[in-house]
Amino acid sequence: MEEILEKRVTDLEMMMARVLLAQQDTQISIKRLSEEMREFKEEMRVFKDEMTAFKDEMRAFKDEMTAFKDEMRAFKDEMKVFKDGMTFFKDEMKVFKDEMRKEVKQINKQWGALSNKLGTVVEDLISPAIPSVLKKYFNCDPEEVSIRVKKKKGNMRDEFDAVAVCEKSVFLFEVKATPRPEYVIEFHEKKAKKFRELFNEHKDKKLVLIFGSIRLDEDILNLLTKKGIYGMAYRDWEYMDILNFDQIPFNGR
Repeated sequence: MEEILEKRVTDLEMMMARVLLAQQDTQISIKRLSEEMREFKEEMRVFKDEMTAFKDEMRAFKDEMTAFKDEMRAFKDEMKVFKDGMTFFKDEMKVFKDEMRKEVKQINKQWGALSNKLGTVVEDLISPAIPSVLKKYFNCDPEEVSIRVKKKKGNMRDEFDAVAVCEKSVFLFEVKATPRPEYVIEFHEKKAKKFRELFNEHKDKKLVLIFGSIRLDEDILNLLTKKGIYGMAYRDWEYMDILNFDQIPFNGR
């Protein structure tokens, strides 16, 4: 009986020891868990602080974006006002240019009529346009431009309305206030021949014939083209120009 009692006491002691050991393990686990919870809470607090800072940064960014959008909207509004202003300005300039074009045409008509009446078409209209026309179409910067040129050689004499001399070409102008077919034929068959005979110093240069007037009717212009003569007159009453350059090949460039 004593042995049984001793064995039960021993078993009870061992059980109590195991319970105490289990309690110690539990306390250690609880302590460890508590520390881990404390660390987790601290990490969560840091995370919340970081999230709060991030939200503040995002709020500030949104505010900046809102301000930027407002600035862009204001800029677009200003650009719209500017474009509207430019459109209005362009419309005004177009109206002004149209009015000036009409005015120029009217002035040219009046000036042409006056020059025609006074017999000064060469001086007033043709001669001032010669350098720019030759430069534009013939790539020629005239060395000399003369009007009302008179030349005599022996019993031969003649007067030429205008002569322009370039490096490789010489340009002979015949100007008529009222162009007629017979004037064109005479210029082609007689005037050009006389010029060659009277101006022997230009024998090595290409002779280019230009018939000028205030305006050239289609039949006269066709005749000039057929004869290889360039027609010079007002283009749409805006400026003096060669009207049939594309129809007559020029190889002296």
